[in-house]
Amino acid sequence: MERFINILVIDNNETNISGLRAMLNGGGNNLIFCENEKAALPILKKRKIGIILINIQRESIDGFELLQRLKSNPNSTDAYKIVISESTSSGAKLVKGFREGAVDYISSPFNPNLVKAKIEVFKTLYFKDQRINQLLENIFPQTVLQDLNTVGKFSPKRIEEGVVLFTDFVAFSKIAKHHKPMILLRQLEEYFNKFDEIVERYNLEKIKTIGDAYMALGGVTEKNKKPAVRACLAALEMRNYMKNRKQLAQATGSDFWEIRIGLHSGPLVAGIIGNKKMSFDVWGDTVNIAARAEQHSTADSITVTDRIAGHVLPYFNLTHRGEIEIKYGGQVDMFYIENLKQEYSLFEEGNTANSKLRKHCDLVNMDFEFARRHIINKLKSSLPDELDYHSLKHTLNVEKAAERIAKLEGVEGEDLILLKTAVLFHDAGFILQYDHNENIGAEFVRRELPNFGYNEKQIEKIAKIIMSTTREIEPKTLLEKIMNDADHDYLGRADYFLVSKKLRNELELQGKKMTNLEWIEFQLNYLENVHKFYTQTAHNIRNKGKMKRIQELKQNRDDLLGE
Repeated sequence: MERFINILVIDNNETNISGLRAMLNGGGNNLIFCENEKAALPILKKRKIGIILINIQRESIDGFELLQRLKSNPNSTDAYKIVISESTSSGAKLVKGFREGAVDYISSPFNPNLVKAKIEVFKTLYFKDQRINQLLENIFPQTVLQDLNTVGKFSPKRIEEGVVLFTDFVAFSKIAKHHKPMILLRQLEEYFNKFDEIVERYNLEKIKTIGDAYMALGGVTEKNKKPAVRACLAALEMRNYMKNRKQLAQATGSDFWEIRIGLHSGPLVAGIIGNKKMSFDVWGDTVNIAARAEQHSTADSITVTDRIAGHVLPYFNLTHRGEIEIKYGGQVDMFYIENLKQEYSLFEEGNTANSKLRKHCDLVNMDFEFARRHIINKLKSSLPDELDYHSLKHTLNVEKAAERIAKLEGVEGEDLILLKTAVLFHDAGFILQYDHNENIGAEFVRRELPNFGYNEKQIEKIAKIIMSTTREIEPKTLLEKIMNDADHDYLGRADYFLVSKKLRNELELQGKKMTNLEWIEFQLNYLENVHKFYTQTAHNIRNKGKMKRIQELKQNRDDLLGE
């Protein structure tokens, strides 16, 4: 599996630069060259760097001071720093470099095999570090990790108004008796993975699962407004997801699961317990009452206490259940959450928050996930069957490539959402016509995206990204360049011939049939005379493969002519 990494080289020795470019280009290495610290700082501010090579012997580069600064830069703290030495007699400088954070050195003139071996070792270590960090982020909230990294511990904290959400499945013990363990586990994992996705989207914090129960928090580890509203939005989406699955199962005569959900808000104490298998948890009556609210709920229902109801009443339609006796808690007034009020609901259907409510909750105004599901379903059902190349699979592959290039380029936040939206909608025009479909795709987003909270400025930016994929328009912005490069990512991949075969089949169905020789010439003309990669990142990671495809096509042409 190919892994992609930003490698920053800070050196102004042209011999070193050309040597490193020849040795390290390709193989997932995105090489970024800077001649000094001044040129490197904007890149370090924007991009996450995996490996940094610094020439410590050039007078114009204060390598030691730069090594010190890299320690405090969030985009380089995890990077492996390697110093470049132009003399084998600079032992004192190498020692000083190690003291300032370097982990190894390479000597110029370079030994290609040694340099490549060292880079591969540190790439492996970097990706292991990334995996460990990812696992830690899955275990602990980000705020806890920050405290652990800075002061080495996380002190217990009291939260005056935290929100606790509990779910469990109705009659789970009975379900477990009639399912094989592996089937049961896979089903449970599928549901919990969906809940994880929903919880993350509303900036809540998953705490744990206990058997078939799922627990999440709001207002404890994050600072977004209206945690009770966000938690109820998540609960509504969980309930509706389970109800949709149930209806599908009933229609096909399959087994189905039903869910109960309960929420309460109040004082909490948050902290870490354990010395070996540590876990983040919360304690207090608020947790117990939330659990009781869930236990007293009914199938496919959301029960909230009066504390939650007081926070969410302006936004949701509630049904009063009355006071319910709960163990160790006395009488608690409870309500059912039915749906959203029309003025806060997307499409006025009562299930999804519109941009107005999302802004109240400090969420981005765009509901990207809802828009993504909408367009994927549209492409799946409406793209013509004869589109062997411009299929839904192509769109999803372009989405992966765009995310990869964007990550290496340092694109994130709203810009990343706009880019991914453009990618998902860029082939929507094929639903109506084959040629000149980009204009239709742009009109499609203008018509559809307001329904998902996108404003006019964002929609026009997306439309321009889509239009930049036409032959007549040269991409100008970074997002437009990434879109084009992602759309043609396969040109430099090992599966090029499999993908191009699909394109040939599709063109033939459009009346553009070619002989084998004509097809080879068609590809060579496009690769050599028409196509180019617009971002340096795509050029770095894919151009080497593209050049190889050109040589292979020329060999195929020679073989065909020699028959």
